[in-house]
Amino acid sequence: MSTDHRDMRISDAERERVVAQLNTAVSEGRLTLAEFEERVDGVLRSRTFGEVEPYVIDLPVQQVTAPKLVEIRNRASALKRQGRWTVPRLLSISTRSGSVKIDFTEAIFSAAAVDVALDAQSSSVELILPAGATADLDSIDADASNVRSKVEPSGPGVAFHISGQVKRSSVKVRYQRRFLRWRW
Repeated sequence: MSTDHRDMRISDAERERVVAQLNTAVSEGRLTLAEFEERVDGVLRSRTFGEVEPYVIDLPVQQVTAPKLVEIRNRASALKRQGRWTVPRLLSISTRSGSVKIDFTEAIFSAAAVDVALDAQSSSVELILPAGATADLDSIDADASNVRSKVEPSGPGVAFHISGQVKRSSVKVRYQRRFLRWRW
């Protein structure tokens, strides 16, 4: 838990990660079932990171290890990545005549900043960022392309620096859309 954001509201996905950490602790024998139930109940009632901290302060921090670079290549097909996955410090996306959709909302970040290098030709790229994340698209070299961002340029969350070349392509960066229980 980061003490920098004690007053920041916690999301449902982040609560689930804390519950998963408690589940790991009970399976390792660090907590009894009674302690586990009490802590899970407290975590689910918490609204901020500061309220969650007492439930995990005495547990070891899980270290996230991610490769420094992940290359995603796509040729004339649709590629979609979503769910729980570890985001590297540098993500390289190369696509030709295809569609790439990457959802970061449930991802685990190993660093406070992520560099995304794009190389897109006649393609569409959609990046869905977690709440509070920021994106800088000023380093994209667009040729006959549409580049749109619906996210904040600065803030307290994970910072995405998106650069590269896009030719005859569309790039969209946005937050997750929500309506009642649906997410897309």
